[in-house]
Amino acid sequence: MSSADPSNADAAPFVVHGPVTDAADPEAEALARLRRVSYYMDSAIEIPGTNLRIGLDPILGLLPVAGDLPAAAVSAYIVAEAAALGAPRETVARMVGNLAVDAVVGSIPLVGDVFDAAWKANQRNVRLFEARRADPSGAERDGRVLAVAGVLLFCLVVVLGAGVALASWWLLSQLV
Repeated sequence: MSSADPSNADAAPFVVHGPVTDAADPEAEALARLRRVSYYMDSAIEIPGTNLRIGLDPILGLLPVAGDLPAAAVSAYIVAEAAALGAPRETVARMVGNLAVDAVVGSIPLVGDVFDAAWKANQRNVRLFEARRADPSGAERDGRVLAVAGVLLFCLVVVLGAGVALASWWLLSQLV
C-alpha cells in the first residue's frame, strides 16, 4: 500500500497490495478498501501487449447511461468515504471536481471511455486523499486549485454567453 510521492497527488504511482495487516485500525481498513475499489475501477485489467491498464469504469461506460451511473455511484462512494475519514473540505471539493470532469467528458460516447481509461479519477482521488493525510497543509494547495478552476469556469461561461449572444444577434440580423 504505497504511493511514491505524496506531495504530488496527481502523478504518484498507484500500487495495491494484499489486505491490511492491522485489523484494529478502522481508518487503515477503510483506506485499503478505497485503494481496492479505485484499483478495480481504474486499473484492474492489463491490455495485452501494452503497459496500459484499464478498469471497470471505462468498460461500464461502453453501456450508454446504464454503465455510467453505477460507475459514478462507486466514484461518489470513494469521495464520501474520504470525507468521512476527515479529508479537508478543499480536498473533498477537488475530488468532486475530478469526478465532475470524469462524468462530463466520460459521458461522450467512445471518446469519454478513452478519457476514463486515461484520467483514472478514482485512483487520482485516493492519491489526493492519501497525500492530504500525510500532509494536511496541502489543503491550501487544493484551495488554490479550486480558486483557479472557478475563475477559469467563470471565464468559460462568459465567453460561451458572449458567443451565444453574438450568434443569436447574427441569426436575427439574417432573418430581418
